[in-house]
Amino acid sequence: MKMGLSTSSMRRRGCLYGIVLVLIPCTVLIVVIGTDYTSEQSMSQRMAEFQMRMQYLESMYRTKQEDVAILSQYLRLAALNGASVTGATSSTDGVNVSLANLDLLDGLSPDSRSLIRNVTSTSRLAETLKLPTAFHFLPHLLDDSASLQPSYIESKKRQGVSIVLGIPTVKRDKQSYLVETIDNLISNMDEEEQNDTMIVVYVGETDLDHVKTVAQQLRTRFASYIDSGFLEIIAPATSYYPNMNNLRQTLNDSQERVRWRSKQNLDFAFLMAYAQPKGAFYLQLEDDILTKKGFVTIMKNFALEKTAKKEHTNWFVLDFCQLGFIGKMFKSADLPWLITFFQMFFNDKPVDWLLYHLIYTKVCNVEKDGKSCKQEMSKLWIHYKPSLFQHIGTQSSLRGKVQKLKDKQFGKIPNFHPHRNPPAVVRTGIQPYKSYTLQKAYSGESFFWGLMPQPGDLIEFKFKQPTTVRRYLFRSGNFEQPSDRFYNTTVEVLPASGNGSAISATLPFNVTKDGFLVVGSFNNYGIADGVIDPKIGKLKELRLHVNSDSQNWVILREVNMERSDFVKPYMPVLTT
Repeated sequence: MKMGLSTSSMRRRGCLYGIVLVLIPCTVLIVVIGTDYTSEQSMSQRMAEFQMRMQYLESMYRTKQEDVAILSQYLRLAALNGASVTGATSSTDGVNVSLANLDLLDGLSPDSRSLIRNVTSTSRLAETLKLPTAFHFLPHLLDDSASLQPSYIESKKRQGVSIVLGIPTVKRDKQSYLVETIDNLISNMDEEEQNDTMIVVYVGETDLDHVKTVAQQLRTRFASYIDSGFLEIIAPATSYYPNMNNLRQTLNDSQERVRWRSKQNLDFAFLMAYAQPKGAFYLQLEDDILTKKGFVTIMKNFALEKTAKKEHTNWFVLDFCQLGFIGKMFKSADLPWLITFFQMFFNDKPVDWLLYHLIYTKVCNVEKDGKSCKQEMSKLWIHYKPSLFQHIGTQSSLRGKVQKLKDKQFGKIPNFHPHRNPPAVVRTGIQPYKSYTLQKAYSGESFFWGLMPQPGDLIEFKFKQPTTVRRYLFRSGNFEQPSDRFYNTTVEVLPASGNGSAISATLPFNVTKDGFLVVGSFNNYGIADGVIDPKIGKLKELRLHVNSDSQNWVILREVNMERSDFVKPYMPVLTT
């Protein structure tokens, strides 16, 4: 009986185990299939990202291999010349070569050191082919051992990011857009995007004083970004450039234009070579552009999406702007193609033409028609729409050239930023242009555009009820009229208590004759941004006070007065 019960129990348990063994795999399978079905695209993108990272690491490994190969050639040469170093020695055709304490090997891995020892201990040294290098195309680099070293560098040696943004800049005769460009890029990234990105600014000038001036401007505005390694600044050595007066005159261009585009090619090559080991992707930008919110995530997802597709996995350039060389993204592992091509033909054609010809050479067949060539090129040169970057500069770095090209696919650039401000009566003595009134700027309907401000002109915001203002922000000028800014203009507040003089005795504020506290002013970029000390209390009025003549009209495109009930923490505003 017990045996029967035991057998029956065992059978029930067996059935239970069978059900469990069937149900659990089925359940897991359903979950996996469901998960795969819903996240197939996400999985393919993760695989594509892994592939990109592997390509990046492989390119870094090849670089190390090149270092080892070059070093081994030097060691062979030293052996042939009878060189010796104290320490343990190995015999090479009767020549003693010491490697045990060789300083050059200290930074190499054990495998690399072993490889070099094996190379140098061979019984017979074979002749080694000498392949062309940059020195064959740019022989002037041999005149100075420091020609390929930056003459100026600010870097925290950050590496391993997803995207490196390269921005070349040169001295312009009129207006520089560099700070505005970097501000715009940063303001359109969130914290996660910034942590996976970095910007390298290349100052393409040999005047070290000018380079330091640019670097100081950037440090003044972006000190925290430089200190974190997010922003780097480099400049080339004077000896990096050949004699620009001895260039061949090509394409029937003037000698000045030949110098300009030839130097640009060399600048791009230097910047790309420097940026290559720092990230998986490299994005070429210029110093006078705007972008869109979330552009980093959009570009990265697009790159991974195309990499995951079999027909596009070998893409060479992703084009996020239809103008020139702006917004062109490359795999860092592919940059040596471009760098070498630019070095070979720097004197022959502009940089965007060279990019086209490189891809043309890769895939086009002279025995087939143009349609076939275009189809093949489209697999390597992939365009993203709508464009993520817009060119805003009008003054080219080529002296006398006016550049008004705009990317029509970018869309309209917003001329104002609306905010919900506390109820107030607004007034100004500055005459508005057409319907661009101060009231519309305050209510967020448009922007204020006024005729030339004069000393003593006021822009007044009288609150309908005493209001606690925690933070103020005023942006003047815009991307079409960047000079229409407030200059030498202060931000002043009138405490509701009417006791400005008493407050100024305890707080570090100047006070005007009519009792207003001077709490801030517009900076060189036409921005007034600050936090109002809570000890001042509620405000009866806030105003802008013009203190000097202006040669320009004025645009006020953003007015923001944050009340104390606004919970978002204060962050210093960027200057775009």
